[in-house]
Amino acid sequence: MANPVILVIEDDTPVRNLIVTTLKTHEYRFLTAKNGAEAVMMATSHNPEVVFLDLGLPDMDGIDVIRQIRSWSNMPIIVISARSDDADKIEALDAGADDYLTKPFSVDELLARLRVTIRRLSLMTGDGGSDHSVYTNGKPTIDHSAGVAYLDGEELKLTSMEYKLLCLLARNTGKVLTHTYITQNIWGRSWDNDVASLRVFMTTLRKKIEPGPVSPKYIQTHVGIGYRMLKVD
Repeated sequence: MANPVILVIEDDTPVRNLIVTTLKTHEYRFLTAKNGAEAVMMATSHNPEVVFLDLGLPDMDGIDVIRQIRSWSNMPIIVISARSDDADKIEALDAGADDYLTKPFSVDELLARLRVTIRRLSLMTGDGGSDHSVYTNGKPTIDHSAGVAYLDGEELKLTSMEYKLLCLLARNTGKVLTHTYITQNIWGRSWDNDVASLRVFMTTLRKKIEPGPVSPKYIQTHVGIGYRMLKVD
């Protein structure tokens, strides 16, 4: 994907300047918004490829911004927030965020998350090639060519990160994938906070495909090791 546009939604001037300077240095195009209303307007009028979103905006909560954007677009949204509790991460991901980066953050990690998001976006839009097969395992079905997953015939409302995770597990059905293997495939590297984020994404994905939280039918946890997609007849 050539020269994507990044919308930076951040009311804290030093943080916004840091992000903008980083993007400018690496020759990304960017737009900025200082509050939720401006952010929604910019997203609607400019249709950026990726959104960086702070949750603590002066006029509305960032979760509401996610919900408004998700009402009409699947553009990737990377949350950058000082809120570090799992409950906050799960709320943002459930609302439709694709990734969650906790402040304070390193510039290298910010750029790594952005590169992975752009690569994933290119694959989903057909710029990087795709697997054209249809995967079915019990009730879940993945149509790789369309970039859509279904559960018992109903389309699943997955974020791009959840979809990528589901596809990775599906391609390796029956195999135990370690935390390191998964995070390297999802984010391109394996840092401690990536494993914590993986647990959150796995929680939100399971809510959408498992029949219940007590006895998972599709995704099995191997404590301290990783996860496995079980084969279901």
